[in-house]
Amino acid sequence: MLLPQTKEREYRFKLALRMGLPIFSLIVALLSYSFFENYETLTPLFIAESILLLVFTIYFFLFLIYKGFDVKITDDVSKTFTREYLFSYLKKILKKEKEYALVLVSIDNLNDINTQYGINNGDKVLEEVAQWIEAYLKSQDLENYPMGHIKGGDFIIGFKGTAEEYNTTLELMCLKSSEFKVQDMEIKISGAITDTEYSRDLHYMIENLFNLQDEVKNSKNRDKDEEINPSELESFVINAIDKRSMILLTQDVFKGNKLYLKECFVKLKSPEGKQLFPKKYLKIINKLGLGVEYDQMVLEQLILVADKNITYAINITPTSLRNDKFLSFAKELLSGSDIKLVFILSEQEYFSHTDRLNSIIKSLKKFNVSIAIDRVGSLHTSFLYLRELNIDFIRFDNYYSTAIKLEDNKAIINGFNLIAHEKQVLSWMKNIEDEETLESILHKNIDLIQGKQLSDLEKIREN
Repeated sequence: MLLPQTKEREYRFKLALRMGLPIFSLIVALLSYSFFENYETLTPLFIAESILLLVFTIYFFLFLIYKGFDVKITDDVSKTFTREYLFSYLKKILKKEKEYALVLVSIDNLNDINTQYGINNGDKVLEEVAQWIEAYLKSQDLENYPMGHIKGGDFIIGFKGTAEEYNTTLELMCLKSSEFKVQDMEIKISGAITDTEYSRDLHYMIENLFNLQDEVKNSKNRDKDEEINPSELESFVINAIDKRSMILLTQDVFKGNKLYLKECFVKLKSPEGKQLFPKKYLKIINKLGLGVEYDQMVLEQLILVADKNITYAINITPTSLRNDKFLSFAKELLSGSDIKLVFILSEQEYFSHTDRLNSIIKSLKKFNVSIAIDRVGSLHTSFLYLRELNIDFIRFDNYYSTAIKLEDNKAIINGFNLIAHEKQVLSWMKNIEDEETLESILHKNIDLIQGKQLSDLEKIREN
């Protein structure tokens, strides 16, 4: 039996006991006193009523025990802890344990299973996977650990000790899962692990688990950058935006052999001079809801050093582009200026109000602002925006930025090029890192090219 199921029984029994025992004890005490003090004068009717009262009290007590089953600490589907109870349970453990590790186990294809086989089968998969995890961990002599279902196909498990102690167990479990099926449904499982060395705050630890899982999925080589305590990281980002502490760099983008524009890159800087790259700080900015403030800062700092003879491209979050505060700020900065800008947009979720977006884009063009859509050939939204918005550039996803990928996907590249050119839109390829890729690009009729093979980063401002 899983620990959550054992805890559920204990929890319900204790709850019913706390509710019913005081009433039961008072009635027993009252009846006992009456019998001992007035035994000789008790009537048969009183005795019958007392027995009935005792029977009904016992019934009420049992009713409370069963009613306690309505108070859930385990998930109905997976039979593991609910998210609320798991978080409460783990917070208590983290206060007591010096070393503690959390493991994330995810069913990566649960959405596909729900779509293809139905939600009922998806629920069955959740329960079977939880049982399979328990059986596997039991074979590794691991028992009585908290495990909870926190969302979708994601489970969190807690272990006493460090991540290093359980790394091998997790890796072997994920490998062994390739053999695991529920009926005829193939199950794809992935995982990640962190511990209190990273943070003692439960929410930071869980966020780190999902970040680590994404890194493993997106890259074969884990990023070895220095880890920063998450609370310090948030303070770092807030302070940098507030103090405008940043480094602004540019990289040349060419059309043929001529400089066409410069793309801007930003690193945030701490008072001690420590630098933070976008990969680290953008998630924090999104989490804290500072996207508009960040974009305003970058735009403001660029305007201070921009050369009116050069076009500059900066990444702007689509939510900022749709934000009235940001739009007013940008138009005020650019009013009466000869500076030419390109706003680069990339969005996972499709924004259906394209008429409004086109209206915004049209208003920005009066201020010498062009629009580029990024990650074409990867995000479906990029194709939809190419089709529906009055944009000026499309930029291909990094996936295509090698000679091999370019040759393997030349039909895709040629197709997007054809669509773009028919709409009077320029195509753009970045991250050209070697001579072979450059040679391949030159034969693909791509308008703009960019990368270290052509130009290095150049610092233009530091605060």
